[in-house]
Amino acid sequence: MVRQLRLYALLAAVALFCLLPLTWLLITSVKPEAELASLPPILPLNPTSIHYWTVIYESTLLRALLNSLLVAVFTTVFSLCVGALAAFALAKLRLPGAGLYLAAILSISMFPPIATISPLYIVVNALGLRDTILALVGLYSTFSLPLSVWILTSFFKAVPEELIRAARVDGCSNLQILSKVVLPVGMPGLAATFILVFIFSWNEFLLALTFSVTEASRTVPVAIALFPGLHEIPWGEISAASMIVSVPIALLVFVFQKRIVAGLTAGSVKG
Repeated sequence: MVRQLRLYALLAAVALFCLLPLTWLLITSVKPEAELASLPPILPLNPTSIHYWTVIYESTLLRALLNSLLVAVFTTVFSLCVGALAAFALAKLRLPGAGLYLAAILSISMFPPIATISPLYIVVNALGLRDTILALVGLYSTFSLPLSVWILTSFFKAVPEELIRAARVDGCSNLQILSKVVLPVGMPGLAATFILVFIFSWNEFLLALTFSVTEASRTVPVAIALFPGLHEIPWGEISAASMIVSVPIALLVFVFQKRIVAGLTAGSVKG
Protein backbone atom coordinates (compact mmCIF):
# COMPACT_ATOMS: atom_id res chain seq x y z
CA MET A 1 0.00 0.00 0.00
CA VAL A 2 2.78 2.41 0.95
CA ARG A 3 4.63 1.52 -2.24
CA GLN A 4 1.56 2.31 -4.33
CA LEU A 5 1.10 5.64 -2.57
CA ARG A 6 4.71 6.54 -3.30
CA LEU A 7 4.22 5.60 -6.95
CA TYR A 8 1.06 7.71 -7.22
CA ALA A 9 2.82 10.63 -5.52
CA LEU A 10 5.71 10.34 -7.97
CA LEU A 11 3.34 10.22 -10.94
CA ALA A 12 1.43 13.23 -9.60
CA ALA A 13 4.69 15.16 -9.19
CA VAL A 14 5.75 14.33 -12.76
CA ALA A 15 2.32 15.33 -14.10
CA LEU A 16 2.43 18.59 -12.15
CA PHE A 17 5.92 19.31 -13.46
CA CYS A 18 4.78 18.74 -17.05
CA LEU A 19 1.58 20.76 -16.68
CA LEU A 20 3.17 23.71 -14.89
CA PRO A 21 4.35 25.55 -18.06
CA LEU A 22 0.97 25.06 -19.72
CA THR A 23 -0.80 26.30 -16.59
CA TRP A 24 1.41 29.38 -16.48
CA LEU A 25 0.65 30.09 -20.14
CA LEU A 26 -3.07 29.82 -19.44
CA ILE A 27 -2.84 32.20 -16.47
CA THR A 28 -0.78 34.71 -18.47
CA SER A 29 -3.17 34.55 -21.41
CA VAL A 30 -6.11 35.75 -19.29
CA LYS A 31 -4.27 38.37 -17.27
CA PRO A 32 -5.03 42.04 -18.00
CA GLU A 33 -2.14 44.06 -19.39
CA ALA A 34 -1.65 45.91 -16.10
CA GLU A 35 -1.13 42.66 -14.15
CA LEU A 36 1.28 40.93 -16.54
CA ALA A 37 4.44 42.38 -15.01
CA SER A 38 3.37 42.22 -11.36
CA LEU A 39 3.69 39.40 -8.83
CA PRO A 40 1.67 38.91 -6.74
CA PRO A 41 -1.04 38.17 -7.66
CA ILE A 42 -0.31 34.92 -9.48
CA LEU A 43 -3.92 34.45 -10.48
CA PRO A 44 -5.57 37.31 -12.39
CA LEU A 45 -7.88 39.51 -10.32
CA ASN A 46 -9.91 40.43 -13.41
CA PRO A 47 -9.55 37.71 -16.07
CA THR A 48 -9.88 38.93 -19.63
CA SER A 49 -10.19 37.42 -23.09
CA ILE A 50 -8.76 40.46 -24.87
CA HIS A 51 -5.52 38.65 -25.72
CA TYR A 52 -7.40 35.84 -27.46
CA TRP A 53 -9.54 38.38 -29.32
CA THR A 54 -6.41 40.19 -30.47
CA VAL A 55 -4.57 37.13 -31.80
CA ILE A 56 -7.66 35.74 -33.53
CA TYR A 57 -9.08 38.89 -35.11
CA GLU A 58 -6.16 41.33 -35.27
CA SER A 59 -3.21 39.13 -36.22
CA THR A 60 -2.23 36.62 -38.88
CA LEU A 61 -2.46 33.64 -36.53
CA LEU A 62 -5.43 32.00 -38.27
CA ARG A 63 -3.64 32.06 -41.63
CA ALA A 64 -0.54 30.64 -39.94
CA LEU A 65 -2.64 27.89 -38.36
CA LEU A 66 -4.00 26.93 -41.77
CA ASN A 67 -0.48 26.90 -43.24
CA SER A 68 0.82 24.75 -40.38
CA LEU A 69 -2.09 22.34 -40.76
CA LEU A 70 -1.51 21.96 -44.49
CA VAL A 71 2.23 21.49 -44.08
CA ALA A 72 1.85 19.00 -41.22
CA VAL A 73 -0.87 16.94 -42.93
CA PHE A 74 0.88 16.70 -46.30
CA THR A 75 4.25 15.96 -44.70
CA THR A 76 2.77 13.28 -42.47
CA VAL A 77 0.82 11.58 -45.27
CA PHE A 78 3.84 11.61 -47.60
CA SER A 79 6.19 10.34 -44.90
CA LEU A 80 3.83 7.52 -43.91
CA CYS A 81 3.17 6.42 -47.50
CA VAL A 82 6.79 6.42 -48.61
CA GLY A 83 8.05 5.26 -45.23
CA ALA A 84 5.66 2.30 -45.16
CA LEU A 85 6.81 1.14 -48.61
CA ALA A 86 10.49 1.44 -47.66
CA ALA A 87 9.96 -0.19 -44.26
CA PHE A 88 8.09 -3.12 -45.78
CA ALA A 89 10.90 -3.72 -48.26
CA LEU A 90 13.55 -3.55 -45.54
CA ALA A 91 11.62 -5.68 -43.04
CA LYS A 92 9.95 -8.37 -45.16
CA LEU A 93 11.49 -8.63 -48.62
CA ARG A 94 14.91 -9.83 -47.43
CA LEU A 95 16.88 -7.30 -49.39
CA PRO A 96 20.65 -7.93 -49.36
CA GLY A 97 22.30 -5.33 -47.18
CA ALA A 98 19.02 -4.16 -45.65
CA GLY A 99 20.82 -3.23 -42.44
CA LEU A 100 23.21 -1.00 -44.35
CA TYR A 101 20.34 0.68 -46.15
CA LEU A 102 18.61 1.31 -42.85
CA ALA A 103 21.78 2.73 -41.32
CA ALA A 104 22.28 4.99 -44.34
CA ILE A 105 18.69 6.24 -44.10
CA LEU A 106 19.08 6.94 -40.39
CA SER A 107 22.38 8.76 -40.93
CA ILE A 108 20.52 11.43 -42.88
CA SER A 109 18.78 12.52 -39.71
CA MET A 110 22.11 12.87 -37.91
CA PHE A 111 22.93 16.10 -39.74
CA PRO A 112 21.81 19.15 -37.75
CA PRO A 113 19.36 21.22 -39.80
CA ILE A 114 21.43 24.38 -39.34
CA ALA A 115 24.32 22.72 -41.23
CA THR A 116 22.13 22.13 -44.28
CA ILE A 117 20.38 25.50 -44.44
CA SER A 118 22.74 27.10 -46.99
CA PRO A 119 22.65 24.34 -49.65
CA LEU A 120 18.92 23.83 -49.13
CA TYR A 121 18.33 27.55 -49.57
CA ILE A 122 20.25 27.55 -52.86
CA VAL A 123 18.28 24.57 -54.17
CA VAL A 124 14.87 25.86 -53.09
CA ASN A 125 15.58 29.33 -54.46
CA ALA A 126 16.81 27.90 -57.77
CA LEU A 127 13.59 25.90 -58.11
CA GLY A 128 11.51 29.01 -57.42
CA LEU A 129 9.85 27.39 -54.40
CA ARG A 130 10.90 29.82 -51.69
CA ASP A 131 7.98 31.13 -49.64
CA THR A 132 5.73 28.24 -50.65
CA ILE A 133 4.05 25.48 -48.66
CA LEU A 134 5.38 22.93 -51.15
CA ALA A 135 8.96 23.81 -50.19
CA LEU A 136 8.25 23.27 -46.50
CA VAL A 137 6.52 19.95 -47.18
CA GLY A 138 9.50 18.74 -49.20
CA LEU A 139 12.04 19.89 -46.62
CA TYR A 140 10.13 18.49 -43.65
CA SER A 141 9.69 15.17 -45.45
CA THR A 142 13.44 14.95 -45.91
CA PHE A 143 13.97 15.08 -42.16
CA SER A 144 10.91 13.05 -41.11
CA LEU A 145 11.27 10.15 -43.56
CA PRO A 146 14.28 8.56 -41.77
CA LEU A 147 12.32 8.56 -38.53
CA SER A 148 9.27 7.04 -40.25
CA VAL A 149 11.29 4.32 -41.97
CA TRP A 150 13.18 3.43 -38.79
CA ILE A 151 10.07 3.15 -36.59
CA LEU A 152 7.93 1.35 -39.16
CA THR A 153 10.69 -1.13 -39.99
CA SER A 154 10.82 -2.16 -36.33
CA PHE A 155 7.07 -2.68 -36.23
CA PHE A 156 6.87 -4.49 -39.55
CA LYS A 157 9.59 -6.91 -38.47
CA ALA A 158 7.31 -7.95 -35.61
CA VAL A 159 4.57 -9.07 -38.03
CA PRO A 160 4.56 -12.90 -37.93
CA GLU A 161 6.09 -14.55 -40.98
CA GLU A 162 3.25 -17.08 -40.94
CA LEU A 163 0.83 -14.33 -41.98
CA ILE A 164 3.11 -13.29 -44.84
CA ARG A 165 3.47 -16.86 -46.09
CA ALA A 166 -0.26 -17.48 -45.84
CA ALA A 167 -0.93 -14.33 -47.89
CA ARG A 168 1.56 -15.46 -50.55
CA VAL A 169 -0.13 -18.88 -50.71
CA ASP A 170 -3.43 -17.07 -51.33
CA GLY A 171 -1.82 -15.32 -54.30
CA CYS A 172 -1.37 -11.85 -52.80
CA SER A 173 1.19 -9.52 -54.35
CA ASN A 174 3.65 -7.57 -52.22
CA LEU A 175 1.44 -4.48 -52.28
CA GLN A 176 -1.57 -6.57 -51.25
CA ILE A 177 0.41 -8.13 -48.41
CA LEU A 178 1.42 -4.65 -47.26
CA SER A 179 -2.10 -3.21 -47.44
CA LYS A 180 -4.10 -6.21 -46.19
CA VAL A 181 -1.74 -7.86 -43.71
CA VAL A 182 1.20 -5.73 -42.59
CA LEU A 183 -0.51 -2.34 -42.24
CA PRO A 184 -3.50 -3.60 -40.19
CA VAL A 185 -1.21 -5.54 -37.86
CA GLY A 186 1.22 -2.64 -37.62
CA MET A 187 -1.46 0.01 -37.01
CA PRO A 188 -0.08 0.97 -33.56
CA GLY A 189 3.25 1.73 -35.18
CA LEU A 190 1.56 3.81 -37.86
CA ALA A 191 -0.30 5.78 -35.19
CA ALA A 192 2.85 6.44 -33.19
CA THR A 193 4.74 7.48 -36.33
CA PHE A 194 1.84 9.70 -37.42
CA ILE A 195 1.89 11.58 -34.12
CA LEU A 196 5.68 12.02 -34.05
CA VAL A 197 5.89 13.29 -37.64
CA PHE A 198 2.87 15.56 -37.22
CA ILE A 199 4.25 17.13 -34.04
CA PHE A 200 7.64 17.66 -35.70
CA SER A 201 6.03 19.35 -38.70
CA TRP A 202 3.73 21.43 -36.50
CA ASN A 203 6.50 22.71 -34.21
CA GLU A 204 9.46 23.07 -36.59
CA PHE A 205 10.88 26.59 -36.54
CA LEU A 206 14.29 26.93 -38.20
CA LEU A 207 13.37 25.83 -41.71
CA ALA A 208 10.06 27.68 -41.59
CA LEU A 209 11.80 30.89 -40.53
CA THR A 210 14.39 30.56 -43.30
CA PHE A 211 12.08 29.70 -46.19
CA SER A 212 8.94 31.66 -45.22
CA VAL A 213 8.99 35.31 -46.23
CA THR A 214 5.35 36.37 -46.27
CA GLU A 215 2.05 35.23 -44.79
CA ALA A 216 1.57 32.95 -47.81
CA SER A 217 3.62 30.15 -46.20
CA ARG A 218 4.39 31.41 -42.68
CA THR A 219 3.67 28.74 -40.09
CA VAL A 220 2.56 29.09 -36.47
CA PRO A 221 5.98 29.00 -34.73
CA VAL A 222 7.27 31.77 -36.99
CA ALA A 223 4.09 33.82 -36.62
CA ILE A 224 4.33 33.70 -32.82
CA ALA A 225 8.04 34.53 -32.92
CA LEU A 226 7.22 37.69 -34.89
CA PHE A 227 4.71 38.93 -32.29
CA PRO A 228 7.22 41.00 -30.24
CA GLY A 229 7.35 44.66 -31.22
CA LEU A 230 10.26 47.06 -31.25
CA HIS A 231 9.92 48.34 -27.69
CA GLU A 232 7.74 45.76 -25.90
CA ILE A 233 6.92 42.07 -25.84
CA PRO A 234 3.18 41.23 -25.83
CA TRP A 235 3.31 38.38 -23.34
CA GLY A 236 -0.47 38.14 -23.17
CA GLU A 237 -0.86 37.70 -26.93
CA ILE A 238 2.06 35.26 -27.12
CA SER A 239 0.56 33.16 -24.32
CA ALA A 240 -2.90 33.20 -25.88
CA ALA A 241 -1.49 32.20 -29.27
CA SER A 242 0.53 29.41 -27.66
CA MET A 243 -2.57 28.05 -25.96
CA ILE A 244 -4.52 28.10 -29.23
CA VAL A 245 -1.69 26.37 -31.07
CA SER A 246 -1.46 23.65 -28.41
CA VAL A 247 -5.11 22.64 -28.80
CA PRO A 248 -4.80 20.68 -32.12
CA ILE A 249 -1.88 18.63 -30.82
CA ALA A 250 -3.65 17.93 -27.52
CA LEU A 251 -6.80 16.80 -29.35
CA LEU A 252 -4.78 14.62 -31.70
CA VAL A 253 -2.99 12.89 -28.85
CA PHE A 254 -6.28 12.47 -26.96
CA VAL A 255 -7.98 10.82 -29.95
CA PHE A 256 -5.10 8.46 -30.69
CA GLN A 257 -3.89 7.90 -27.14
CA LYS A 258 -4.70 4.17 -27.05
CA ARG A 259 -2.91 3.46 -30.31
CA ILE A 260 0.02 5.66 -29.27
CA VAL A 261 0.46 3.74 -26.01
CA ALA A 262 0.13 0.44 -27.86
CA GLY A 263 2.67 1.59 -30.43
CA LEU A 264 5.20 2.86 -27.92
CA THR A 265 4.95 -0.26 -25.74
CA ALA A 266 4.80 -2.83 -28.56
CA GLY A 267 7.45 -5.47 -28.14
CA SER A 268 8.08 -4.65 -24.46
CA VAL A 269 6.07 -7.71 -23.39
CA LYS A 270 6.28 -11.01 -25.21
CA GLY A 271 3.65 -13.67 -24.79
